[in-house]
Amino acid sequence: MQTRIVHGVAGTFILVSLLLGIFVNKNWFWLTGFVGVNLWIHALTNWCLMYLIIKKIGVKGD
Repeated sequence: MQTRIVHGVAGTFILVSLLLGIFVNKNWFWLTGFVGVNLWIHALTNWCLMYLIIKKIGVKGD
C-alpha cells in the first residue's frame, strides 16, 4: 500500500506543478524538478522521505 501511495503522491505533485507552470507561473516547474530528483534519489539509494512520513502516520508496509 505504501508504494501505491508514494506513486500517487509523486504523480499528483508532478501533474499539478506542470499545470501550474503552464497556466500560472513558470517557477512552478522547479517543483516538478524537485520531485524528479527525489525519485532518482530513491532509485539510487532506496531512501525516500515520503516513505518515512507514511510510516509515521501508520500506513502498513507492502
